[in-house]
Amino acid sequence: MCGIVGVASQSPVNQLIYDALLLLQHRGQDAAGIVTQQGTKFYMHKAKGMVRDVFRTRNMRALPGSIGLGQVRYPTAGNADSEEEAQPFYVNAPFGLVLVHNGNLTNVDALKEQLFNHDHRHINTTSDTEVLINVLAHELEQTTRGLPLAPKDVFAAVRGVHSRIKGSYAVVSVIAGHGLLAFRDPFGIRPLCLGKSADGTYMVASESVTLEGTGHDFVRNIAPGEAVFIDTQGQIHNATCAEKAQLSPCIFEYVYLARPDSEMDGISVYQARLNMGETLAKRVISTVPPDEIDVVIPIPESSRPSAMQLAQLLGLPYREGFVKNRYVGRTFIMPGQGARKKSVRQKLNAIRSEFKGRRVLLVDDSIVRGTTSKEIVQMARDAGAAKVYLASAAPPVRYPNVYGIDMPTQTELIAHGRSMDEIRDYIGCDALIYQDVSGMKDAIRKLNPAIANFEASCFDGVYITGDIAATDAQRINANRSGEENAEDASRLALHNA
Repeated sequence: MCGIVGVASQSPVNQLIYDALLLLQHRGQDAAGIVTQQGTKFYMHKAKGMVRDVFRTRNMRALPGSIGLGQVRYPTAGNADSEEEAQPFYVNAPFGLVLVHNGNLTNVDALKEQLFNHDHRHINTTSDTEVLINVLAHELEQTTRGLPLAPKDVFAAVRGVHSRIKGSYAVVSVIAGHGLLAFRDPFGIRPLCLGKSADGTYMVASESVTLEGTGHDFVRNIAPGEAVFIDTQGQIHNATCAEKAQLSPCIFEYVYLARPDSEMDGISVYQARLNMGETLAKRVISTVPPDEIDVVIPIPESSRPSAMQLAQLLGLPYREGFVKNRYVGRTFIMPGQGARKKSVRQKLNAIRSEFKGRRVLLVDDSIVRGTTSKEIVQMARDAGAAKVYLASAAPPVRYPNVYGIDMPTQTELIAHGRSMDEIRDYIGCDALIYQDVSGMKDAIRKLNPAIANFEASCFDGVYITGDIAATDAQRINANRSGEENAEDASRLALHNA
């Protein structure tokens, strides 16, 4: 999961890209980068850290130009500690290319071999984004053969990219002296949308909130398999470049990843979470009678809409029982499981009066490892709760994700190979209620019936690209970026968006 943005304007874009990255900061906190183009020259600055820390006044002054792109990085492949692997990436031929990418390629090893042996291109990092930019560069070289670059050549190159790479990818690239290119994988797994401002500036970004927050009107989502090319004259061109395109967005965007004020592929993220609360309420009734629950309390923050809707339908009081300390780093930044547990206590504090003597239903967006849930349940007991029930707005996470979410290996998932009673006993709650997969899909699909399917592999084990078996998922996750922390290799803190 990363956040990407691209801007094509007639005015300087450095501040605009910076502002956009701040709105995408929730999608990645490990590194940030911006590249701009003035004339045919690129200017780039990237480093590890949050946007506000990476870019100082001197850095912004060194980013002139009216076209550019940026990224906030959340590493799922490659070396998380290497600044070289922060995006954007650059290659000097053909024309000069810079590129940012959100997603994860699943056939990287085969592509590296092709690039070296057949395309005669060298890959110098372990990042799949470097692989992607070199594949795009080779395909552009093949379509132009020294001729002037036309939009049809750009689209032919993207068709070549689609034919070679597998996995999830939303991409923004700038071709030196020619324009800005954006495209999305044939399944539309990772999001990408297009906006336009009153002065004719175009912006493409991972989430619609980025457009709204920077004064751009939402135009539309970029379709799966589609490429959009904005030339240096501000003319926009588009084409469908994948033979078999079918919208199957990642359902985890709606569960947890995206901001609630975003709209993705015709679905309000906030409304999707409300709907999940409705279906979860039905599951709760079948497990714990509402008259045995005194209060519903969300685990901040992305579970709030689901918890509010559930409480309303069950006729139960909704209370804020946990206060979040916003000045403590996200738990996935902490190395090792011991530090993670300590950080949960530092980051969340229970309001004792909301728990004391009460039978409490805690609502979370999802449960992955279970370690955070176990700690929070114990916090509720320490605050005096008479009973602690736990409900998850998402189904059990039983399978690894290979499309850009850095989840633990399958054996580290609390729901893998355990019965519901075993999960409940580990977490320490009095009752455990999960959403079911079909209920979750139906709750979200009703907001856009045009979506035939969702990418929900971490819940149902179905990898929609068709090139992933169980052994492949294990292999891909064995090389994920967080592997350096043996105790806690996942860099995703799913309890807190």
